[in-house]
Amino acid sequence: MKAMIFAAGLGTRLKPLTDTMPKALVPVAGRPLLYHIAHKIIGSGISDIVINTHHFAGMIEDYVREQEGFGASVSISHEADELLETGGGILHARRFLEGSGRFLVHNVDIISNLDIRWFLSQVKDDALSTLVVSGRESSRYLLFDDDMRLVGWTNAKTGEVRSPFPGLNPDGCRRLAFSGIHCMSDRVFAEMEALGMSGRFSIIDFYLAAAATCPIYGVVPPALHLLDVGKVGALAEAEKLLSL
Repeated sequence: MKAMIFAAGLGTRLKPLTDTMPKALVPVAGRPLLYHIAHKIIGSGISDIVINTHHFAGMIEDYVREQEGFGASVSISHEADELLETGGGILHARRFLEGSGRFLVHNVDIISNLDIRWFLSQVKDDALSTLVVSGRESSRYLLFDDDMRLVGWTNAKTGEVRSPFPGLNPDGCRRLAFSGIHCMSDRVFAEMEALGMSGRFSIIDFYLAAAATCPIYGVVPPALHLLDVGKVGALAEAEKLLSL
């Protein structure tokens, strides 16, 4: 099995730190975010990792070399011309990921106590993708039916609802926040092609389109502690979470 770490982002919410370094190298507890995520993934038994890059790409590549690939096999998927967002970034890395059967995707700025081995054990055979979700407060939620199959998305502030199922009543769905951690079947590449997706696009846009015909599930880990280290103020909290 392989894993992909999203490390290409500009990290605008972490300015001024990201004026001189990529978000992936912002230190938490004395180590870059990339170090913590890579070692968490490797600790789960995955030793083949793809890292996407764009902002200060050379710094990330230099760091990976200095760390000797964290003791794993590391490939770099460089998005040279533009950031391709989450969906486009995965499609751009197709040459590294296709043929792996399933692969884990993990945002570099998500710190959690998730047991990745446990999460992977929850993945159903028919799943196109399985998402780590939780009941944490958010402005945007994914909508799931009673079988925890993805059926839509909603913006809690505006009331907007998006779904491939006409007439979906969001009040009858489970509203859960996406964590930025998911396990995908490499069948996603064929589905992206079938849906005409290319270039820059969001993985959520893909999921909402694919959910009409493909099973995409959510999993709620018990006692999940998760932090989006997207703002400077969250760094101290992230250190506390890493110490648990």
